[in-house]
Amino acid sequence: MLNFRILEYGSCDYHTMLDLRNEVLRKPLGLTFSDEQLQKEINDIFIAGFTTVNDKEMLAGCCILTPISEDTVQLRQMAVSPALQGKGAGSEIIMFAETYARNNNFTVLTMHARKEAIGFYLKLNYEICGEEFTEVGIPHYEMRKTLK
Repeated sequence: MLNFRILEYGSCDYHTMLDLRNEVLRKPLGLTFSDEQLQKEINDIFIAGFTTVNDKEMLAGCCILTPISEDTVQLRQMAVSPALQGKGAGSEIIMFAETYARNNNFTVLTMHARKEAIGFYLKLNYEICGEEFTEVGIPHYEMRKTLK
C-alpha cells in the first residue's frame, strides 16, 4: 500500500520524481529533459506514491496529470521504480490518479501509452482510440477512460 502525495513543482520531492522519470522513461531512450520541457509542467498535478523500505521512505512511482479541457485530464510520465515493477504499484498509482481526477470534476482521463504498456492499461479498462503513432521515437497509442 502506497502513501500518496501531490507534489509542488520545483520541490525536493519533485526533483526525486524527476530523477525516477529520467531513469525509467528517458535514459533508456537516450533522452533527457530540457529546461523548456520542464517549465511547461509548472501548472501540472504531480502525483507520487511512496513506500517504506528498511525504515526509509522511497519513491515507488509517479505520474503527472495535465488538464486538457474542463472535463478531460491527460495522464503523463507514468513511472514505477524498477525494484517495484510488477508488484501492483502501477495499478495503485492509476487508481489514485483516477480518484483525484474524479474528485476534481474531470470525467475523462486520456493518455499516450507506450505500446509495451497497452496490456497493463487494458486490464484497468482503458480503451485504445485510434491508430499507433510514434512519440519520443517509440510506438504509442492514445488511450482513454470515462471516469464514473
